[in-house]
Amino acid sequence: MTTLRICFVGDSITNGTLDDEVLGWCGRLCAGERARGHDLTCYNMGVRADTSEEIKARWRAECEPRLPPHVSGGLVFAFGVNDMADQQGLGLRVPMEQSLANASEMLFRASEWLPTLWIGPAPAEMSMQPLRIADTVVFDFKNDRTRELNNRFADLAAEMGVPYLDLFTPLAGDPRWSAALQAGDGVHPVADGYALMAELVGAWPAWRVWMGD
Repeated sequence: MTTLRICFVGDSITNGTLDDEVLGWCGRLCAGERARGHDLTCYNMGVRADTSEEIKARWRAECEPRLPPHVSGGLVFAFGVNDMADQQGLGLRVPMEQSLANASEMLFRASEWLPTLWIGPAPAEMSMQPLRIADTVVFDFKNDRTRELNNRFADLAAEMGVPYLDLFTPLAGDPRWSAALQAGDGVHPVADGYALMAELVGAWPAWRVWMGD
């Protein structure tokens, strides 16, 4: 049995936005492992619309109180799709080189502190873009940009020795993901999409190592 407290740090997809069951992929993942007998504490620290800039500014201060030195802790980062969104009137939210620099800084500090995993960004439904967040806030998500960022994240992770899961590639070709996005808002899936994400993360060898398999 694994006993582990995990901070899942990321954005609205980490948060599980639009999931009627309010579990998202993180909650489903940890619930599945608890059903297998593992003692996991799941801290969901996903913030809607956060880019790597906002996450970089907050992650350590939020994680430290939840992962004191006397417990077994782990960090899972998942971000990037918001970086590549074009905000109407303002342009790209985070330039790609800055996104990579933010990721490098965060993942270096995180992996020096605690065991760390990195989950890549998910594709959006292009037929439903742009996404209106509020009357004055409109985001346009482009999969071409997110795909490139995902590939560059994977290269960076390999250089740093941090386990990285490419979710973009399998989800982009899965009709279940597309259907879940279409039932959602084109960026956030409904419950079936989060279940699919949890399935992919749960089968990932790096995650299974954490579970002692």
